[in-house]
Amino acid sequence: MVLTVLPLEIQPSTSAVTVAAKQGENRVALKGISWLSYQQILKALPDSRAARLTYDRGILEITMPLETHEYSRELIGLFIRILVLEMGLKLKTMGSTTMDYPDLERGAEPDCAYYIQNQPKVAGKTVDFSQDPPPDLVVEVDITHTDIDKNRLYASMGVPEFWRYNGQELKIYTLQEAQYVECDRSPTFPWMQKEYL
Repeated sequence: MVLTVLPLEIQPSTSAVTVAAKQGENRVALKGISWLSYQQILKALPDSRAARLTYDRGILEITMPLETHEYSRELIGLFIRILVLEMGLKLKTMGSTTMDYPDLERGAEPDCAYYIQNQPKVAGKTVDFSQDPPPDLVVEVDITHTDIDKNRLYASMGVPEFWRYNGQELKIYTLQEAQYVECDRSPTFPWMQKEYL
């Protein structure tokens, strides 16, 4: 795939590019990218694409999920949908919808994002992150190293619950006083202990 984006105002630093490639995902991190340039790149890319973008105050990370990553993401997503169904709750799944917060200069396309408790507030409408609450639960599969502190990123967006899977262990975090605290069970599914996930 060849991508040409012009004009961009990208002024990367001398060590602007970090690349990580393993079995979970391929990543490239670009440093020194302005919010405007990130927005231009987003608009230039097709809506249906495999690559996911994460932007955190000057760092743009582009992730290309590989088979292990996608298998894990699908399995976790299926498990969440089964739990929601078993509890008789309603769900709005956002998939990897772009969550942009211009005032924070942060944006993300998580592996999975769900409205569960706040589902009635966003049901039947297109979510506007400048007015609507963030998703109740965000899931990220990060098997390879990431240059972006995802815990700090999603905490700044106000996501109440964050699940993170590194290929071996699932960690569950809940937002307390603007930062995540690891817990042994999901606040959304409190009867289900982490070791059974």
